[in-house]
Amino acid sequence: MKICVVGGGLSGLVSALELAGTHQVDLFERRSVPGGCLGSYRIGDYWIEEYYHHCFAGDAALLNLFDTLQVTDRLVWLQGSTGYYIDGTIHPLTTPTEILRYPHLTFIEKARLGLLTLRSRRFDVAALDAITAKEFILDNLGPGIYASFFEPLLKSKFGERRDEVSAAWLISRIAIRSDRGAGGERLGYLKGGFRHFVARLEEEAEQRGASIMPDTPVEEIRREGSGWRVNGRMYDTVVSTLPPQVTAELAGLDIPRVPYQGAACMTLALDRDVTDGIYWLNMKDTAPYGAVVSHTNFAPLEWYGEHIVYLASYFTGQPPERLEESMLADFCRRFSVDEGEVHWHRLAVDPYAGPVYTTGLRKRLPDYEEHGLFLAGMFSPPNYPERSMNGSVVAGREVAKRVLARYPDA
Repeated sequence: MKICVVGGGLSGLVSALELAGTHQVDLFERRSVPGGCLGSYRIGDYWIEEYYHHCFAGDAALLNLFDTLQVTDRLVWLQGSTGYYIDGTIHPLTTPTEILRYPHLTFIEKARLGLLTLRSRRFDVAALDAITAKEFILDNLGPGIYASFFEPLLKSKFGERRDEVSAAWLISRIAIRSDRGAGGERLGYLKGGFRHFVARLEEEAEQRGASIMPDTPVEEIRREGSGWRVNGRMYDTVVSTLPPQVTAELAGLDIPRVPYQGAACMTLALDRDVTDGIYWLNMKDTAPYGAVVSHTNFAPLEWYGEHIVYLASYFTGQPPERLEESMLADFCRRFSVDEGEVHWHRLAVDPYAGPVYTTGLRKRLPDYEEHGLFLAGMFSPPNYPERSMNGSVVAGREVAKRVLARYPDA
């Protein structure tokens, strides 16, 4: 059987890996290298991701794939510290003492927030799908915690759509980030970067017989007889990992839309740390980015020889004009950095960086099979109500199972 996989992100690569060997698989990828949001820059003698990444101890499918691809020896578990930037001041929020000292919540509010974190893994997430995050926080924690803690996070993550986001997403986000001790979150990273994981995934898929075609954007998917024509080539079936609305447009089909948002992520390098040792600094002050992620306050500085910082910004539709210039100028002004201190900077922009988890989304997610096409990606059930590398691995494996079950004798 001839199978076309559209999109070389994590779900696409995993599905190609699972289908290759017993079937002829062609993977079409518009970029010069596969990886999708796991793409990386080559800077001197090291790789660094275009978008910040880490994994969690509960990512069973991802960790299993690390074993299969023999990259587990690169996996290190590190501590991720957090903080808040408010009125020009950095407030660390990693240790119990730092949290107690935080001046923008009362002691009672801190106790309520701590209790919610402890309870987060016990909530029925499905029951929270119809409730907005704002309503949930106001009803359960009060307006003070919402205004001073959660509203800035929702605004930086979802912008104008923040009031549409479900409590299911919020509680899932809190739960997945609750694996923490006195020193901060326990997070996984691959020594040398996730580029090594993507390269091994691509290599193994090709060894099993898959043909991976970079620089090959899909321009058309059309039903023709009992098969599908993709860019002029005939296939028995197609697995698309593109956003459902993009697949619908290419194929001329009515597939349920999933609300998406874009991401603009600037990566830059400096000689010094500017976030007081904090890995993840959320911005409450208005800025053209919602978080400052100091990668080398997480991964060891000696791996790179320079401090790596990400500036994370989300948008709907098109990114603001001159965003790269405004992000860099604001960062330099706010953190007292002369632009001459910036060794290099890159801006990655993806208009479909991830779904917006609006209320009611759970029932609107497309099936793995729609109109004879197979679909998998960040919009699939394993990535609800919070996307992750692990969810994309599960989705890629699951859609491959569906294809093989549909065509058992092919």
